[in-house]
Amino acid sequence: MNTLITLIAIAVLVAVFLSMGITMIPQRRAQVIERLGKYHRTLEPGLNLIIPFIDRPRAITILTFKNDQPVVRTEDKIDMREVVLDFPSQSVITQDNVGVQIDGVLYYQIMDPQAAVYGTENLVLAIQTLAQTSLRSEIGTMELDKIFESRQEINARLQTVMDEAGNKWGLKVNRVEIRDIDTPQEIREAMNQQMVAERNRRATVREAEGYKEAEIQKAEGDKQAEIAKAEGQKQAAILVAQGEKEAIQNVMAALEGKADDPMAGVQYLIAQRYIEMLPELAKQGDRVFVPMEGTALLGSLGGMRDLFGAGAMSSVDSPAAPVTGSPTQGS
Repeated sequence: MNTLITLIAIAVLVAVFLSMGITMIPQRRAQVIERLGKYHRTLEPGLNLIIPFIDRPRAITILTFKNDQPVVRTEDKIDMREVVLDFPSQSVITQDNVGVQIDGVLYYQIMDPQAAVYGTENLVLAIQTLAQTSLRSEIGTMELDKIFESRQEINARLQTVMDEAGNKWGLKVNRVEIRDIDTPQEIREAMNQQMVAERNRRATVREAEGYKEAEIQKAEGDKQAEIAKAEGQKQAAILVAQGEKEAIQNVMAALEGKADDPMAGVQYLIAQRYIEMLPELAKQGDRVFVPMEGTALLGSLGGMRDLFGAGAMSSVDSPAAPVTGSPTQGS
């Protein structure tokens, strides 16, 4: 009877011992096991066996914020998922001595449970402190306007610094984001005035550029019009000159062998042009001055009649506007 009781007691002790040695690790979790106070191994997700009273889990200290209040707790099982750490707002002085309130958020993930447990006393507090000091350092080297323009650059720099420091803690910083930048009221008003002035300046520049372009286009159009007009006048002058050339050639051909003076044809054309201008001269007033050279030219038309015949002088014999005055007088 005593033997049976002893066996039952031993079986119960073995069952209790085994139940204490069986550890279930959930997915995306890990547990650091120490044997006699020294690191032994890291338990992976699933069913694991340890030696009770000899193997003990090493807890990790976690700092979290609940309603902006810090909460410190210890956990036996290490969360291997990506964790969002929202560190509170802090006051930062920019390079141009403007005080701003900046808060941010970072995303980290524990990659090495052993380094996360033994690397620092409080992992989250270390990450938060490093993020705040790195943020102050980056913002302190930049002016306020540059901060608003370079958020992505600041985030990239912070991530690089945090990732390098996090390697010895067994974690990886995936992203660091500046969530909000709060400036004093007078700074916001000054920025609004600057923005309005900048928009007015851009509008003025756009208007001036439009006026400049319009004037350039107008000047270019006037230039092309003047060029076309000059080209037309050039062609007209060329055609007139060609016509006069052909007329002189015809007159010279008609006078060939009939006149002693080769220039008689030219004098005839000059006299004919003079006769054509007399009506226009008569319109300018009641009396017209007729120079002596004009009477000589008119006298040469009689000689031309004998050379060309009556038909060739029909244009000269046509009635002209009355001309008053004498070769030597005028009113």
